[in-house]
Amino acid sequence: MNKKLHFFQSIHFKIALVFALLFLITFQIIGAYFVQQLKKDNLKTFKQQVELSSYVDNSLIDNLSKTDTKSANSNIRDILEDINNSNVTQVQVVDTKGTIRGDSDVNSQAWVGQKTTDEDIKQVLYNGRTYSKLTYDKTDDKRYYVSITPLFSSSGSTNTLVGAVYLRASLEQVYSSLSNVTVIFFSASLIATGLGLFLAILISRAITQPIDEMKKQTARIARGDYSGQVHVYGNDELGQLAQAVNNLSVRVEEAQESSEAERRRLDSVLSHMSDGVIATDRRGNVIIMNETASEALNIDAADADGQSILDILNIRGRYTLRDLLEKHDEIILDLSDEEHEQVLNAYFSLIQRESGFISGLVCVLHDVTEQKKIDRERRQFVSNVSHELRTPLTSMRSYIEALNDGAWKDPNVAPNFLKVTQDETDRMIRMINDLLSLSRMDSGTSKLDLELVNLNELYNYILDRFDMMLKTDNSSDNTEKVKKNYTIKRDFTRRELWVEIDTDKFMQVVDNIMNNAIKYSPDGGVVTCRLLETHNHVILSISDQGLGIPKKDVSHIFDRFFRVDKARSRAQGGTGLGLAISKEVIEMHGGKIWVDSIEGKGSTFYISLPYEEYEGDLWDEN
Repeated sequence: MNKKLHFFQSIHFKIALVFALLFLITFQIIGAYFVQQLKKDNLKTFKQQVELSSYVDNSLIDNLSKTDTKSANSNIRDILEDINNSNVTQVQVVDTKGTIRGDSDVNSQAWVGQKTTDEDIKQVLYNGRTYSKLTYDKTDDKRYYVSITPLFSSSGSTNTLVGAVYLRASLEQVYSSLSNVTVIFFSASLIATGLGLFLAILISRAITQPIDEMKKQTARIARGDYSGQVHVYGNDELGQLAQAVNNLSVRVEEAQESSEAERRRLDSVLSHMSDGVIATDRRGNVIIMNETASEALNIDAADADGQSILDILNIRGRYTLRDLLEKHDEIILDLSDEEHEQVLNAYFSLIQRESGFISGLVCVLHDVTEQKKIDRERRQFVSNVSHELRTPLTSMRSYIEALNDGAWKDPNVAPNFLKVTQDETDRMIRMINDLLSLSRMDSGTSKLDLELVNLNELYNYILDRFDMMLKTDNSSDNTEKVKKNYTIKRDFTRRELWVEIDTDKFMQVVDNIMNNAIKYSPDGGVVTCRLLETHNHVILSISDQGLGIPKKDVSHIFDRFFRVDKARSRAQGGTGLGLAISKEVIEMHGGKIWVDSIEGKGSTFYISLPYEEYEGDLWDEN
């Protein structure tokens, strides 16, 4: 709905305002010029009126030339008293020495005979030139015209300066007259502007009325009402524009009916599609993309408009537009990156007219990411678990069959067969327990029992157990029976490091790494264990001199069920879950675990834990 315009916002008012402003500006320019010219002429006339007659000047010159000062001053006073001009407020006569010889102001008679202090009079006496100015007196708030005229005595061919006449006249009459004229002119300007504004409104109305009718008609067209017609007032430009609006109304109505039919057709297609939908024209350029497709492809629908579908789906080079038009095959789009995984199935269908003409293409995108991920993880898990369980079960089955066939009667064979069966059973139980531990960690049900421990002492305690195993040649709950010689080298910081950890889980991590280091180290090898402190972390490392890890396998060493040497690992009782559990435990502590390895030279596992230095006595409860 169109917002209603106020009168002052309409073009009707704006046209009238322009005319009024033109009138006003014109009058102001003419008025300013007229007043200035009138002021100039009035001042000229005023100056002529207040000038002293030549008779007065000659009389003053004669008296200033006399040697009898007293008599001359008396005559000058009489001359000044005879001056009859209401505008002249003061006339003062000064001789060449700057002495005041006469003054028309009765209040200034005391100054007669004294030196003048007026700098303008002194300057006229000095250079002999007439000086005049307009001045303003703040004492009586009036403006005055001041004229200082030098007086010359003629003797022969020479003129001798004998004094000067100072004249001051009031200009109030002149400015009062100018003010009256200005008020009259301003009033006439306002009246003329008002009349001009009224006429301008009448004229602008004749112009804007057809425009207003056309605006209303276009508003009806916008609302879908094409029944109205604009009245054509004449054959001028506005009349031709009105006729064009009427023609436009007919054309828009026809186009709207066609567009509405096409829209219903498109809505019918989209209403049955719950997945992402992309529609193109016959050249393969995108014309419609729904919100689901926009989110799946991570592109704004406005940005995709007009682009080729081959570029939008990033399949240019593998397919051409003709391939999509002719084959209509399903295409798998793998949009996965380092941050997230996304797989889409793209199905294509043609948009054809009844004549068979292909007017475009429709692509339906179905997200199968989660389905693919679940299928892959399920297959991988089933494959790994079945593979890990198959070996001990096969071994157990062989020994149990042998015992069932009568080997249990042989006292030399039966105990060994039962021992192997028990070992394989323990191996499967360990693997099931590891899987349950990982499952609890994945679900978040596994909690840490944190306590503040001296990491130096705990690390030493764990390594002492491995030294003891070497001396006793026995196995513990966490280690296999030692069958090789090795040396544990310690390189610890002397500073005590107190860290909050879950002692049992941390010991399990170190046991896993130490067991691997001993398993894969050669007989007589050295396992180097280090402990150091950085700014806000403690770093543990365990280095062996074993076979090392191939470069291609380093990034997978912490994956579940992953083994570098599968045959050897399985033969030594490994489940392939120890390092995966270790990684989960360390990350639960807010730390990191990683490995550096050179194939043929050995591996070094690093554990980084957050560390905050404790000040003062750790056991001080205050």
